[in-house]
Amino acid sequence: MKAVIITHPGPPEVLQMAERPVPEYVANEVLIKVCAAGVNRPDIAQRKGNYPPPAGAPVEIPGLEIAGIITKVGVDVKRWKIGDKVCALVWGGGYAECCNVPEGQCLTIPDDMTFIEAASLPETFFTVWSNVFDRGGLKPGESLLVHGGSSGIGVAAIQMAVAMGSTIYVTAGSDEKCKFCEQLGAAKAINYKTENFPERIKGLTHGNGVNVILDMIGGDYAPGNLQCLANDGRLVMINMMNGKDVGIDLSVVMRKRLVITGSMLRSREVDFKSAIARNLEKHIWPLIAEGKIKAIVHDIFPADKAADAHRLMESSAHIGKIVLRFEGL
Repeated sequence: MKAVIITHPGPPEVLQMAERPVPEYVANEVLIKVCAAGVNRPDIAQRKGNYPPPAGAPVEIPGLEIAGIITKVGVDVKRWKIGDKVCALVWGGGYAECCNVPEGQCLTIPDDMTFIEAASLPETFFTVWSNVFDRGGLKPGESLLVHGGSSGIGVAAIQMAVAMGSTIYVTAGSDEKCKFCEQLGAAKAINYKTENFPERIKGLTHGNGVNVILDMIGGDYAPGNLQCLANDGRLVMINMMNGKDVGIDLSVVMRKRLVITGSMLRSREVDFKSAIARNLEKHIWPLIAEGKIKAIVHDIFPADKAADAHRLMESSAHIGKIVLRFEGL
């Protein structure tokens, strides 16, 4: 099969197309002919050598989400059959023409959705559900702040939170991105380059703060996040783009009874990821069918142009997801 490999840690041009063996699959897995694969920030980190894959995951082939057609099924697979069209969360190896995945991490591609659109869903939707609704405990009527509102995570969080009955605020890096986020359903998008987000959140919530924050920035955002949280608020960390070392006032945590938590999804066990898939299937997939939640794809690249896709992601000029196309390559 053809696969995009990381020839060595470095800049985007280290991504090269190569021939690799079709992966083996075990009893509870399916083998998928990949038509499209989503591009995500962890792929960038892995390419640079800063995000080693979990033990057993493909080392040289990045990619955490795919869409395609099942071509083989393991002997213990009960739900899927050859020919089924699915999207799936994988722990690596997505930038390839074939990929193996546990059956529980697959989801049916919604009606009228293309492989390109479907490939943009798993990594961000699994992440948002797990961290906003499960770990963060966001409930209908509560409020959510998401940093990076125009990112893949951000556009998923906006739509999911609004559809589930919550109010969402976001930060973004330009007026254009802010406008897009508000058109998508955000109650207010704050341009972090020109506005002070803690002050704006205080004003927007009449001094009460938000119930949950989903943060992928870390670093110097930490003190502001604590300011933004309401009493009994929950801060959920999923990345640390501005650094892992922070200084915070612990008295604020105590006074407001705050919860600071976080997670990394990639290394979690199959049963954990499969449970998220079933929650998405139950709560979110019907909303996609109703048109209340959409796939937001900014750009599509042929798989052999993966380096260009990574350059675009690193520029942060995109709104929504970036997808690689394998079908017909």
